[in-house]
Amino acid sequence: MNGGRGGRGAYGPDPDRTAALAAEAYVYGVPLVRQMSAVREFLQEGYGALGPAPFNAFAHADGPAVPGTHVPGAAPDLVDAIAQLDLSGGPVRLHVPDTAGEYYVLQFVDAWSGTFAYVGSRATGTREGDWLIVPPGWAGTVPDVVTGVIDAPTSVVTLAGRIACHGPGDLPRVRALQQELTLTHLGDRAHRTGVPAPDSDVPEALGFYERMRVWTADFPPSAADRAYQDRFQPLGLLEEGLSPYVAAGPALTEALTRGLVLGRARVEAASRPVEDAHRRPGAWEVRPHPHGLPPGRPGTGAPDFPQWRTEDGEAARVLRAVAARRDLWKPHGYESLQASTAHDSRGRPLDGGRTYLLRLAPPPPVRAFWSVSPYGVPGDHLAAGEPQRYAVGDRTSGLEYGPDGSLTLRIGRERPADRAGAANWLPAGEGEFRLVMRMHVPDQAVLDGEYVLPAVERAEDA
Repeated sequence: MNGGRGGRGAYGPDPDRTAALAAEAYVYGVPLVRQMSAVREFLQEGYGALGPAPFNAFAHADGPAVPGTHVPGAAPDLVDAIAQLDLSGGPVRLHVPDTAGEYYVLQFVDAWSGTFAYVGSRATGTREGDWLIVPPGWAGTVPDVVTGVIDAPTSVVTLAGRIACHGPGDLPRVRALQQELTLTHLGDRAHRTGVPAPDSDVPEALGFYERMRVWTADFPPSAADRAYQDRFQPLGLLEEGLSPYVAAGPALTEALTRGLVLGRARVEAASRPVEDAHRRPGAWEVRPHPHGLPPGRPGTGAPDFPQWRTEDGEAARVLRAVAARRDLWKPHGYESLQASTAHDSRGRPLDGGRTYLLRLAPPPPVRAFWSVSPYGVPGDHLAAGEPQRYAVGDRTSGLEYGPDGSLTLRIGRERPADRAGAANWLPAGEGEFRLVMRMHVPDQAVLDGEYVLPAVERAEDA
């Protein structure tokens, strides 16, 4: 191979072509670098309201998000649980408790940020069970007591959990479930205690490619991608051992630096929402997770729906980069779908000083539950309103429905004076805000776009 610690070789006769190749490598490597950086950060520092936890152990949030939770877009009716799994020493057993029909989901994400399996209400039901999570190529004996086996594509896996919590009175139930949600290392060898470290002597300008080089060697991609990544050999990305980037020559350094800029621009451009000239004022933006997964055998609870896959390799790689950059650890739309709007039916920004109506006729069709919450703009933190009412949905007690099953929510800072208005009130706090509608296990009508959320109206316009 070309390269080495001394930076030998010109890395291609054409600097422009070499920079273009580096840009390709950036797009391809974003899911891996973003995911493994998040794993390393979580092991050391935790995430948001969750403290750090070692491999093969859960970290649990104390409760759902509140306005003081400094995590943009955090949900006020879900309690997070995150674990980083290391299977290098052998399988790990996951025990899940009986949730008595209440919603929960455990999402399995590989080192390349691909969601490959689910355990939970939609995927496997809500009964108690044990799942054996096995590393690539494992050929051991499966214990008779396990509910099923989950084949992990990589030896490190993120397990992102969410447990429904319907208000403060529901917290004791959730905390009891947290105690019963356990992981047990069953391997005959010790597992890792940390993520493989890039060479600290590599200049920061080349740090992305160094992380990609180290982690590609430890966490090989899917078979469909292995032939593709061979094209990056001239960049030093397939070098093992000593890093070629510690004392890289000027030609390689310039190519990688230019490629980083070009690759970032490509991902940023693909991340921007497509302008729709026919979009109506106040229309909700529905944004399913753009996974862009390559073709392959679907895992537990991850059905192989064609609409959730992109067969074109280049398009899939761009989508995977966008998803890793924008929506890391976000589930597929068939598990949970979000819609948001920051404007009313006439295109004016939503403001907590006014009163708005959201007429749901009918409410969103879902098989789990739905809720809507306000978030301050800018900052995207939950808007502070009436204590402990940061979401309204089909699990909110005391809502007043119309004779036809419709539901009209009143949204704003001021509490409505009438009984029905107060029952259906969603406090919005001060200043501008946006609304986020979460639909957990949405019906096909939602996924197909047949069910459309109505625009939010000012009360005086209604």
